[in-house]
Amino acid sequence: MRVLIEGYYRLLKLLLTLLITALIVPVSMQILSRYTGVIPRYIWTEEIARFCFVWIIMIGAMIAVRDGTHFDVDLLPHSPNPLVELIGKLIVHAAILLMAVSFLIWGYDFGILGSRQRSEISGLPMLSIYIAWPIAGATWVLFTAERAYNDINDYRKGAPHGAR
Repeated sequence: MRVLIEGYYRLLKLLLTLLITALIVPVSMQILSRYTGVIPRYIWTEEIARFCFVWIIMIGAMIAVRDGTHFDVDLLPHSPNPLVELIGKLIVHAAILLMAVSFLIWGYDFGILGSRQRSEISGLPMLSIYIAWPIAGATWVLFTAERAYNDINDYRKGAPHGAR
């Protein structure tokens, strides 16, 4: 299972790199058309840039959850007691899971809505954007479950605080 999760994580990182690279093309075209007149103004470039940007944000959030670099606010001081630290981490994981499940549930409805719409400019199905929400939710569930499993295993093995 770890191999599959790691492979999926690497795929997300590759997709993020490709999307950032792809974002450069329509944005460069917009800049050239506005300030130089070398190429005509294309309306579709703004829409494609927006689609890439949405996916970049969602995939970046998925990667951040796996890396543990997503939003995590320390409200209480760290404890020297490993059990208290584990409980704190599990509370954070539960909060992320709650958000992930909400993205799954309402993202599914959002995807259904997108399946009935097409983009006005490029004609792309809006599902190609709206599906990012439930995919992010499912990915957050997967990565958060993995992090919780690892934290529990580290606690059981007596790994030092923060060791990873």
